[in-house]
Amino acid sequence: MDNSSAIRCNRFMMEGVGARVIRGPDWKWGKQDGGDGHVGTVRNFESPEEVVVMWDNGTAANYRCSVAFDLRILDSAPTGVKHEGAMCDSCKQQPIYGIRWKCIDCRNYDLCSMCYHGEKHVLRHRFARITTPGGERAILDPRRKCKKITVRGIFPGARVVRGIDWQWEDQDGGNARRGKVNEVQDWSAGSPRSAAYVVWDNGAKNLYRVGFEGMADLKVISDAKGPTVYRDHLPVLGEQGLTRGGPCNLQVGDQVSVDLELEIVQSLQQGHGGWTEGMFECLNTTGSVVGIDEDHDIVVLYPSGNRWTFNPAVLTKVPVASTSGLSDTNSDNFQAGQQTYAVGDLVQICSDPERIKILQRGHGEWADAMAPTLGKIGCVLQIYQDNDLKVDVCGTSWTYSPLSVTKVASADGSITTSSNGERLSDLLKKLFETHITGDVNEELVKAAAIGDIQKCEECLKRTDADVNGVFGGYTALQAASQNGHLKVIKLLLHHKADVEVEDKDGDRAVHHAAFGDETGVMALLASAGADLNARNKRRQTALHVAVNKGHVNVVKTLLELGCHPSLQVINIHLLNMYAFTDGTKYVLCGCEMRTEVFN
Repeated sequence: MDNSSAIRCNRFMMEGVGARVIRGPDWKWGKQDGGDGHVGTVRNFESPEEVVVMWDNGTAANYRCSVAFDLRILDSAPTGVKHEGAMCDSCKQQPIYGIRWKCIDCRNYDLCSMCYHGEKHVLRHRFARITTPGGERAILDPRRKCKKITVRGIFPGARVVRGIDWQWEDQDGGNARRGKVNEVQDWSAGSPRSAAYVVWDNGAKNLYRVGFEGMADLKVISDAKGPTVYRDHLPVLGEQGLTRGGPCNLQVGDQVSVDLELEIVQSLQQGHGGWTEGMFECLNTTGSVVGIDEDHDIVVLYPSGNRWTFNPAVLTKVPVASTSGLSDTNSDNFQAGQQTYAVGDLVQICSDPERIKILQRGHGEWADAMAPTLGKIGCVLQIYQDNDLKVDVCGTSWTYSPLSVTKVASADGSITTSSNGERLSDLLKKLFETHITGDVNEELVKAAAIGDIQKCEECLKRTDADVNGVFGGYTALQAASQNGHLKVIKLLLHHKADVEVEDKDGDRAVHHAAFGDETGVMALLASAGADLNARNKRRQTALHVAVNKGHVNVVKTLLELGCHPSLQVINIHLLNMYAFTDGTKYVLCGCEMRTEVFN
């Protein structure tokens, strides 16, 4: 169930993910990238305004792709973007993958990126840059007037070691073993220039991902020169294309209608999902865009709960407010009608089995194993790109249509609706007691999550209890740390809880305390010997998490506790300066941290 929703989400996000980039016009982050012209890979989008890049040197960080633009797209071919029907008139590549360069001075003359920057055709001719199929054309100055730069990174001759996404056991001869890039190749036919062929020092040879689906199997330790490019001719990431929108200026969350004659609609739908009798409900009815598939067709949700796929030419954008909130895979909220959902909300699953089966169509679908969740209270864990909700309920997690649930309490603790006047504590009890299996680790983690110290003590007295036992992917210490239950944490530490246990994302208790904005917990964990500089699988420390979440007090606490401020991986550049009420300001510049007093 969760799989199908994730696949829909990932398919939409693939536009842009995997693109090879260099620093852009608004860059101000020093040498995080390794220097001007050094190359990285778009890993994912944190929001429509912020993108995560993994540089070839192994550093990852968040950068701006709206209002201010920190990046330029060097090569979008690894994302699978292709211009059907277009052929490079120099190398004869067909279709053209990545950016298409069309000569304005010649009729029907196109170049691929490799040939354009390789100075094919007449340099005094002007070209139009076409970033995405059917996208806007940017008219450029003739190349002969423009400066070229040499890009650097994982190119032939570079020396590399395994990177963050390595999953190929000891093909390289073991961790930290080195190899040499022999050639840049295609990981798949639909993802050109997205891999590197490496010859390891132990004699082994193989192909590894460098851009495919945003993956980084390799990290460069001695970079090599790549091609020379016309930097100022490269598109800015986020300015147009390769971000989150689709063709015809439609984006997830837009309101649209079908107001053409039926015969025209039926004709335009050929090859774009077709036309069925059930689609008559769409005529002159407003729907909401919930997805854009790999063919750039538009998926529209209607009030009936049905979803239909349309040729974008069929749709007209309706100038009303969007019914969706942020449109990224990890967005914090979503508005369905008059109901706004956020991660952490408590929701009640629809209790009518026949109705929920209808509502679930196209939204994770329905499985008989979901029957125990009917009418139960759950917690929103994630909000997907198409606004479906991942809900933890009855000890399991399922994907639900937002129409299949009703919010009963907000993440901030306020009660939204309750027919019998239940308090939040009663709702929390329902959330954590709807599925009792007798597993002591489950009971311990759930009790720790809600701060029930008496229950925790009872669990820890049992012979089959494991203080570091895992339930739902988390230990009791991690659950208590994120929710700020100091007494429970002290109890767990007294019973020798391991502060360095990692969850599935590599997050330790200190990361969870940072997520939860819990300064007291952070200090307590530090006194217990927790590593404040520990990194998770995204190479984030607790400080990175706190900066990303805007938890200023946690940032201050971590710095006062002596955490390392120069581990520049994700989001550290956002912490240029935080000012505190005690008159101290912490300034992070590159690898230097200093404190100053101001009035």
